[in-house]
Amino acid sequence: MVIEIVESPIDVGTLVAPGESDETAAAGGVAMFLGTVRNKTKGKAVVKLEYEAYGEMAIRELEKIVDEGRRRFDVSTIDVVHRVGTLQLGEVAVAIVVRAPHRGAAFDACRFTIDTLKETVPIWKKEFFADGAVWVGDRP
Repeated sequence: MVIEIVESPIDVGTLVAPGESDETAAAGGVAMFLGTVRNKTKGKAVVKLEYEAYGEMAIRELEKIVDEGRRRFDVSTIDVVHRVGTLQLGEVAVAIVVRAPHRGAAFDACRFTIDTLKETVPIWKKEFFADGAVWVGDRP
């Protein structure tokens, strides 16, 4: 299981590489979600994004989400890596990889993980435009 908050680019290849554990060997389906920096939001051109996190609490919340996802969806593993710092257009901000015996559970757990992460994990996003910047959502 991989749960990380990182400052460097996310190595997606490592996350999806087949492992040698019993958990990964049992997986007949692997679902992946990548959240990337898009070039527009609400019709306005984005220049870059900046993410901040309350690291320790974010990891604890991610662990809760992974535990709940594994209980709910009969999956082998859920890996989550979220990047913080300044990200440029096209870069990966979050990667989620779910391994399960069957594809349906992998897809369901993947959606549950990203949706719950966005609602509960203390990670904040600042969008930068040519004429200024705004924090998205609630930020203390």
